[in-house]
Amino acid sequence: MARRAQLTLSTAGGGAVASVDWQGGRGLFMVDATWGGGTVALEQQSPAGVWLPLNHEGTSTPISLTANGTANFVSAAGAIRANVTTATAVNAYAVGVPTNNAG
Repeated sequence: MARRAQLTLSTAGGGAVASVDWQGGRGLFMVDATWGGGTVALEQQSPAGVWLPLNHEGTSTPISLTANGTANFVSAAGAIRANVTTATAVNAYAVGVPTNNAG
């Protein structure tokens, strides 16, 4: 079975990572933090260099967590990041979800 990437977007001890290279496909965004009214959003960089929100899989609702949790997403390959607003001690990860395409 092929393993998918687990990419660190932010660590409580090290702070937010500028961006990481997402391999494309389905993923799970995982976040735990000290919230205090803050948010952590998942974003992808466009070819023009603009950071755009990634949506919950199958919806048009941008991913922006306000409590410990997860969100499913699908994205093309490219740079992604966790955009942290006010929250502290943020641990954020993007984990690839394998697809089983029978043929």
